[in-house]
Formats: sequence, C-alpha cells, structure tokens
Amino acid sequence: MLRALLALLLILNGLFFSWTQGWLDGLVGIKASGDREPERLARQQNPERIELLSPSAAKALQQRACVELGPLEGDAALQAAQTVLANAGVPASEWQALRNEQAGVWAVATTRFPNKDLQGRKEEVLKKLKISYEPLSGVPAEMPALLLSRHASEKAAQLQIDRLGQRAVKGLQVLQLQAPINRHTLVFVQADGARRAQLKSLKSPALAPGFKSCTGAAASLAASASSPTSGGR
Repeated sequence: MLRALLALLLILNGLFFSWTQGWLDGLVGIKASGDREPERLARQQNPERIELLSPSAAKALQQRACVELGPLEGDAALQAAQTVLANAGVPASEWQALRNEQAGVWAVATTRFPNKDLQGRKEEVLKKLKISYEPLSGVPAEMPALLLSRHASEKAAQLQIDRLGQRAVKGLQVLQLQAPINRHTLVFVQADGARRAQLKSLKSPALAPGFKSCTGAAASLAASASSPTSGGR
C-alpha cells in the first residue's frame, strides 16, 4: 500500500513538473506561464505605429469643426462620394447632404448661317434695331450662328423670341446651353480631429472637390447645430 502511494506521488510530481515547464500546455489547455506580457507584446501588429500623444495633441484631436465636400455635380457624383466614404468606414450618420438646384441656361439664337453673306445681313439688321449679339459657341451643330440672349427657362427664351418677332426679327430659335443640374455638398458638422485627418487622407476621383472648412449654407448648418437651443429641439 505504501509503495503504491509513493508511486502515485512520484507520478503526480512528475506531471506537475512537466506542466510547470510548459510541456503539457497543449494537452491540458492551461498555460503554466499564464497570459504574460511578453506573449501579449508578441501578438501586437505593427507596434511601431503606436505613438503616445502629448496632452495638447490629444486635445486637438478632440476639438470638433465643420468640414464640407463639394460641390458635387449631379446625383451620380453624390452617390459615388457616399460610396467611397461608406467603404472607408465613415458612418453615414456623421454627414448631411445639402442640395442646390442649379437652373439650366436657354439661349435665343439665330438659325445656322449657310454662308458669310447671310450672316452679315443679319448682323446689320440687329445693329439697326440696337439688339446686342455675340457669336454662338459651345453648340457645334448650330454654328455659325449669333447668340442674342440667355434665359433661366425655355419658356422665358420663347417669350423673348415672340417679342423680337414683333420687331420683325426672324430666323430665331431656342437652344439649351446647359441642362438643369443638382449640386450637392456633403457636410460634416462636428468632425473631430481624427475624422478630419481620415477624410483628408482618402484618395479617390469621387472626392476630387476636396474637404475644406464649411462656408455658406454649410457654415450656417454648423452654427445651428452648435447653438445652445439646438440641443433641446
């Protein structure tokens, strides 16, 4: 009996010694050395990127400011910019999209001149009637022609043609020089220093307008958000 007990003690001592040496870590699932700091350090990824910030630098990161991206020309440009931000992990809750509807431009112009002689005659008529004009540009299919006026709507341009028709000015047409377009601005009303640094580091053609301090409507939005009464709404 004593021999068996002695043998058991020797076996237990041997197992305990093996475990303290770490030989049985994979078998028992409990590390003899515990979760020591050297092992945690070994598991770090890119530890050289860790930098301790001074109190002033940490305070600067906490300071919030309004930045904007824009103008983004058209709805497709807005969607492209939002996609880039989402893929970069920037939450959609941090920005607001402002839209500015840019009116189109319609022109009252003469029809295309088949030759210089007819163009010269038309110019003489316009000069006698004291109607200003300029060479039409940007519409190759209608050139050469003369541009008489620009308008914010097709209806306004047509009304001008009717008025000129009463003065015996013929051979005029309405041309669309620029289609109406929505211009968008993405506004980060309260971006902290870390977010502003991230935004400026993003490289994509969709972000070509660049991030800058808020101006105009975006600045008014930021002022409203930071006012004492805005928190209670």
